[in-house]
Amino acid sequence: MSRTLDSPARIGDEGAETPDAPREPSGCRPEPAPGIELVVGLGNPGERYAATRHNMGFLVVDAVAGRLGAAPWSCRSLCELTSAPLGARLLLAKPLSYMNRSGAAVAWLLDHLDLTPPQMLVVVDDVDLALGSLRLRRSGGPGTHNGLRDVCDRVGGSFPRLRLGVRGGAGWQDLADYVTSPFDEDERPVVDQLVSRAAEAVEASVRDGLARAMSLYNRSATSDPAI
Repeated sequence: MSRTLDSPARIGDEGAETPDAPREPSGCRPEPAPGIELVVGLGNPGERYAATRHNMGFLVVDAVAGRLGAAPWSCRSLCELTSAPLGARLLLAKPLSYMNRSGAAVAWLLDHLDLTPPQMLVVVDDVDLALGSLRLRRSGGPGTHNGLRDVCDRVGGSFPRLRLGVRGGAGWQDLADYVTSPFDEDERPVVDQLVSRAAEAVEASVRDGLARAMSLYNRSATSDPAI
C-alpha cells in the first residue's frame, strides 16, 4: 500500500510566486507536524475479552469504523486492518497478538505502511484514570500498561496516545483479573458515553490536528462527562 503524497501548495493565483511576498532563507522553514494516518486500538482478540476493560481500544476503533463507514476488516498475520474515508489516508488496526505483545503488530504496521510513530495514534485503556476520563497526549511513557510498554519498547514513545479511564469505584485483588473482566451493569452508560466521545476525539485528531483535539477533549469526567 503506497502512501498518498500531498500536492504542491499553491503559490499565487497562477502558480507563480507573488512578487512582493517575503522570502525565507532556504532551510529556515519549520517542518509541519505529520498528520495521523494510522489509529491502533489495543486489546485482546476473541469473544472472551470483547467487552472487558482491557479492550477499550478495540471498542473505540470499531466505533470509528462504524461512524465513518469504513471498509470491511481485513485479517492480516498480526492484526485486523481497514481503511476509512477521513483525511488523505486513514487506516484503523486491531492487533491480534494479545495485549502484552502489541508491539510486534504495531512495529509491523509502521514498517508495512511506511509510517513514522508520530503518524500513529494508539487508543488504550488506563486503570490509573477514573472510569469516564479521557486523556489525549502527543507522546510519553507507558505508565503501568503492559501493552503500551511493549509498544514503547518496540517503536519508542514518540507517538500520540488516547488513554481511556476504566477504574471503577470498587477495588480489586488481582489487577490482571480486573482489567480482563467485563464492566459492571451500572458502569455501561458511562462506558458507552466514553467510547462515543473517544471516537469523536480520534476523528478530531485526524481531521483538525492533535493540538486542537487536545484542547477540546482533555477534560475530566466530572467537568465534561465524556497495562
